[in-house]
Amino acid sequence: MQKFLDRVFRNQSLAYKYFLYVVTVACIVFFFPKGGKFKYEYQKGKPWQYENLYAPFDFSLKKGRQELAREQDSIRRNSIVYFRYNDSIKNAVFADYESRFPEVFPEEEFSDGGLGVLDKAGNEILDSLYQIGILEKTNGKQSRQQVNLIKNNEASQIRFKELVRIQNLENVVKVFLEKYDLQDFNERFQQLFFDIARPNVSYERSVSEKALEDELSQISMTRGSVDEGKLIVAKGEVVEAENLKILNSLKAEYESELWNSHDSYFILVGYTVLVALVLLMLFLFLNKYRPDIFEHNTKVTFIFFNILLMVFITTLVVKYDESYVFVVPLCILPLILKTFFDARLGLLVHVLTVLILGFVVPNSFEYIFLQIIAGIVTILTVSELYKRANLFITVGQITLIYGIGYLAFHTIHEGNLDNIAWFVLGLFLLNGMITLFVQPLIYVYEKIFGLVSDVSLLELSDTNSKLLKELSNKAPGTFHHSLQVANLAEAAANEIGANAMLVRVGALYHDIGKMLHPSYFTENQITNVNPHDELSPKESAKIIIDHVIKGIEVARKNNLPDRVIDFIRSHHGTTLVYYFFKKQQELNEEVNEEDFRYPGPLPFSKETAILMMSDSVEAASKSLKNPTYLVIDEFVDKIIAGQMAADQFVSANITFKEIEQIKKILKQKLTNIYHLRVEYPE
Repeated sequence: MQKFLDRVFRNQSLAYKYFLYVVTVACIVFFFPKGGKFKYEYQKGKPWQYENLYAPFDFSLKKGRQELAREQDSIRRNSIVYFRYNDSIKNAVFADYESRFPEVFPEEEFSDGGLGVLDKAGNEILDSLYQIGILEKTNGKQSRQQVNLIKNNEASQIRFKELVRIQNLENVVKVFLEKYDLQDFNERFQQLFFDIARPNVSYERSVSEKALEDELSQISMTRGSVDEGKLIVAKGEVVEAENLKILNSLKAEYESELWNSHDSYFILVGYTVLVALVLLMLFLFLNKYRPDIFEHNTKVTFIFFNILLMVFITTLVVKYDESYVFVVPLCILPLILKTFFDARLGLLVHVLTVLILGFVVPNSFEYIFLQIIAGIVTILTVSELYKRANLFITVGQITLIYGIGYLAFHTIHEGNLDNIAWFVLGLFLLNGMITLFVQPLIYVYEKIFGLVSDVSLLELSDTNSKLLKELSNKAPGTFHHSLQVANLAEAAANEIGANAMLVRVGALYHDIGKMLHPSYFTENQITNVNPHDELSPKESAKIIIDHVIKGIEVARKNNLPDRVIDFIRSHHGTTLVYYFFKKQQELNEEVNEEDFRYPGPLPFSKETAILMMSDSVEAASKSLKNPTYLVIDEFVDKIIAGQMAADQFVSANITFKEIEQIKKILKQKLTNIYHLRVEYPE
């Protein structure tokens, strides 16, 4: 048991990758829609490429989404709504009438007995108003011909126009006054009824909506059936109109029946095997062609997380409404992976993700074709993502490719450009707008996974940043040295195709540890007083060596990325502090070499190796008295040959050819720096 645990502990990195692989496969299969895959591929307007297809079982013809939507809209337009009649309001209004009538029409004013006629007219007006009821608001139901009025818990159907609106009260009163020839009392009657009349009929929302739901629930989802053995489509017959609807119904029934049967377990196994194969290809690629990424568990996790995220979002959209599938900004995936890694890995991961999503989306051939083309365009066009204009150009090209591809497929299916679904083109525009959010997403990923993008490197290369300004104030000589090294290293990196931006940032920060004791380093000494004169060679060497350790501490305190700290850690490798080592030998022949050697590690990439060469050459070049082309040429060769003899580059993936190219660039740059002007006569 102990041996097994020891073996697991020694291979914990590999064990984690196995675990990540299994979990990712399981999650992707879990996200997949619960249904089998129809074994025939067909497209509208194209011939049926298989043998004659007969109905394998009885099934119903399902109505299309648009057909169901039309039926639902028709029911909503023609459904009968409900209003409720309130008797208590009516009784209160009649009571108000009895109390207010004598005030408006005093008895002493009508000694001739005309008061009874007025009272009778008023009661008839009220009876007329409240026979059906008064409605204040129509709630947008004016188009209804018939409505149901609930009165005494019984619903009766009436014409909507029979309801009196409070705003039409004046016209109703006029009609009755004309009937009794009482127009002379119109003003007082109007005042009376406007004071006492109140609406007593209100829209019954809950009952109306319940009735509408009942009507909608009675819509049949099918329109007929197909008997087993009936010919659905013959070989070579064009798939369109009726046979397309039958095929869609058969496909839906087939997938539903297949998943509900005992075969569902085999479907799960099939999905699992195919997804496992796709992700296995990714693992093999990383192991063979990107071993540095494969060994880095955080980077592998980052890649798998992005694949899982895209699969999850796409399946979620498909389950909600498959017509929105192109809203998912899948091209964010190659954008991000090219930003943090390289173009080839970004394209491979994008293609593998699209293949996985082919199991989920409708019209999988069209989807896979469009997404792969869009991914290739993304990889080919995106560059220097930290420049905002470049991102907008790339997104514009992606959107254009989507649109052109959709129009091409539409032409193939329909034979013309009529009936273009502008809604789909709008989805492509929305996709492009969402893709623009890749910039803040990159920032989030940097913070979560500790990765570094060109955007961050550009920010770090700003010499007005807090840390570099502190370096320039406390150790101006070191700051100037760092700028010179940055220029040399960047030019060398460009020459051999290394990451020039990363090298430049690493060079700017590689000596920040010197600002804690700047006067102990010759580039910062402005007087003839050298503090090393008062120290032993061993103590001096310790101060010099400690600038690496102190630099790492300062970098971590200021939250510099690990990729930048790697340059601080490795820019001297395991070389000797040769000057003080020789001084110690002069004092005592028995010297412990480890006391005068940098702790390392050795440079482990092209970029860190370039920095070591550039740093050593630039620093040592200050000792050149009368530099000439020949002197500089021999000088650079000697410095780098010494580093190679000390095995400082054995861990870096750099070739002899690339080292020669770097030496050539360093010689050119130093020649430009130290080239003497022609002496003009006085």
